[in-house]
Amino acid sequence: MAYVDFISAVHTKTKRDYLGRINAFPKAEAAQKAKLWDYDYWDGDRRICYGGYHYDGRWAKVAEAMVKHYNLKPGDRILDVGCGKGFLVYDFTQVLPGVEVAGIDISSYAIENAKPEAKPFLQVTHAKSLPFEDDSFDLVFSINTLHNLYCHELDSALREIERVSKKNKYICVESYRNEEEKVNLLYWQVTCEMFCTPEEWQWWFNLCGYTGDHSFIYFE
Repeated sequence: MAYVDFISAVHTKTKRDYLGRINAFPKAEAAQKAKLWDYDYWDGDRRICYGGYHYDGRWAKVAEAMVKHYNLKPGDRILDVGCGKGFLVYDFTQVLPGVEVAGIDISSYAIENAKPEAKPFLQVTHAKSLPFEDDSFDLVFSINTLHNLYCHELDSALREIERVSKKNKYICVESYRNEEEKVNLLYWQVTCEMFCTPEEWQWWFNLCGYTGDHSFIYFE
């Protein structure tokens, strides 16, 4: 297991007003709306969540980096656990023509409104029970998803990612290293359930037998 950071450059491009976020809209109401994983989460009011999640190519560099790092080649199979609207799934097909892609997400709205080119490869299901055979994929990854699960679901999801991967696995989750980052995370998030330090995440990985790579995003 290694710490490999594919995501920070994307994450830090967004400027965040933490106090503005918590003061602009009732936090409990925002969380209730967001956790439906419907219009309000993806394309509704920015004060609730994304405020319009549209393809802009920002994930292409992430796909390129992952293809290079894991030495992927045409014909390899890739699974995105928590694929949203399938933007990164689509970018993999552009970066590496001939790759086989799949994505799962809990949000019916996201799949219904996915990027058209990716939509045939996506399905609605939960990360805790992946509808694939053992050792099905050359790379399984999950970005900014697993921290939204409850602990019993996280346990199952980590084991499922390990099960369906032949070898390469990568997970990115939210974390915090100090009280300031903890408060910023609490102010900004609307769906997070696993509020863990890096050491606690490592404990979860070890407990569930997760052997892949990982990284964290912090709200500095």
